[in-house]
Amino acid sequence: MKLSDAVEFMDSSKMSRAITRIAHEILERNGGVESLVIVGILTRGANLATRLADMIEKIDGVKVPVGLMDINLYRDDVNYQTDQPVVRATEIMFDINDKNLILVDDVLFTGRTIRAALSQIIEFGRAKTVQLAVLVDRGHRQLPIRADYVGKNIPTSFEDNVRVNFKEEDDVDRVLFYPAKPGTPREN
Repeated sequence: MKLSDAVEFMDSSKMSRAITRIAHEILERNGGVESLVIVGILTRGANLATRLADMIEKIDGVKVPVGLMDINLYRDDVNYQTDQPVVRATEIMFDINDKNLILVDDVLFTGRTIRAALSQIIEFGRAKTVQLAVLVDRGHRQLPIRADYVGKNIPTSFEDNVRVNFKEEDDVDRVLFYPAKPGTPREN
């Protein structure tokens, strides 16, 4: 995928507004921060989780615990991959029992990443609720999973690609859409 083929759907200011809106929605739905914990799926979901926690602290004045999760060993295709997955540390250093856990990822697509994350969360305890926050929902679910909080819905074809860039990883904040070229198989 070449940058010249991309269409920018969200710039830095639109991303910031979406994150602020999601933070307000989380606070309203949960009646504040008292029982909240946030877990971001590595890598860019973790970036978004940290930003959501920072925004919630800015709004409500309370620091919400943030954990990071690597779901690679929980993927349903791990046995079919020829390359071994690169596994990074999962860091959930707080009790999730009876908490309202906000699971965070950058893009919601087929739902398989979220299914893997839910399988891993169960090993850490029993959350009161698990709510899903994503910056982009692009449709094409293969599993019955939906987001509770969405920054932007982007209609796509299955073969298209959506990439979220964060300053922490990519030196720029933006959401890029790469339309599929006819006859091009989808990259995962």
